[in-house]
Amino acid sequence: MRSAVLRRALGATALVVLASLGPAAPAWAADDRPDQGFTIEDPRVTESSGLAASRAHPGVYWTHNDQDAPLIYGVDSRTGKTVATLTMKGVGTPRDMEAISVGPDGDIYVGDIGDNLDGSWDHVWIYRFPEPKQLRDQTVQATQYDVKYADGPRNAEALMVHPKSGRVYIASKNENSGGLYEGPARLSTSGTNVFRRVGDVPWVTDGAFSPDGGRLVLRGYFWAKEYAWQGGSGGGRIADGGTAVGAPFQGQAESVTYTPDGSAFLFGSEGKRSRVVRVDRADAGPSAADPKKPGSGSGSGSGAGAAAQGSGGEQGSFTVGVIVLGLAVAAWMGLRKLFRRS
Repeated sequence: MRSAVLRRALGATALVVLASLGPAAPAWAADDRPDQGFTIEDPRVTESSGLAASRAHPGVYWTHNDQDAPLIYGVDSRTGKTVATLTMKGVGTPRDMEAISVGPDGDIYVGDIGDNLDGSWDHVWIYRFPEPKQLRDQTVQATQYDVKYADGPRNAEALMVHPKSGRVYIASKNENSGGLYEGPARLSTSGTNVFRRVGDVPWVTDGAFSPDGGRLVLRGYFWAKEYAWQGGSGGGRIADGGTAVGAPFQGQAESVTYTPDGSAFLFGSEGKRSRVVRVDRADAGPSAADPKKPGSGSGSGSGAGAAAQGSGGEQGSFTVGVIVLGLAVAAWMGLRKLFRRS
């Protein structure tokens, strides 16, 4: 489909430019500590599109392919090895699983929210099931929720569950920007769950709330920002303009999550043996989204973007980023013209 082809073209462009602009990345050293950078070793995981830290099993992260199989993989961050494969039962055939999050109730939420035809499906789905107590291959009983957007169908890749209120949020995307959508206070299986737009966001491929609920990180292909978050059980909103995060450049940047203690981000991408890169937060203290203090909880000034650095030695370069972005946009525009003629 057109959107998928263009997305992969952007990733390919980034890889080519990065390879030509600098030396190879340093070797990925093994680290027996949890929540550090790691490589997903499972050969079945070739399109890791979401990432979420386990609440029940320290050091384990849940991921899934961008595919139509109802499979979720638990990966040990100390080794990169898969320690559990979950098969969801009780749901239909997924269309385009793009995101995963763990809620305050200990349930895992999976967003089957992608739409490569940019809004051709009148509804999408969210799957939910309790995080298993034991790490082993098993079938889990999942609940399926129908989801619609109040302002019509759209494509999305980011689903976030607030760690305090339990509300589900989705960030949509299109060629120009996107929207942040808030779900009902509680999801229901008896009817359609309508998500309503509560803000504007850039082109987003994933997002996550901080463990304390005071911050929201969103990422795209070449950028990431951390925002202060304000709100409670009655709903929430982005409370500031965000602070740039030193996100790594990855071939197809698809996922982001916080470490369980909120001190760092983990950034993932698609591909065989894809890397998950840790980027420490320069301001790793507790957040407080106080609207009277711009940037509070988002690491303004000396915050998340000021000194963030990947533990694998990978650090964003503004110059390289501008070049990559310029060439990627040129490729994007060329491919769009090509598809229009066909």
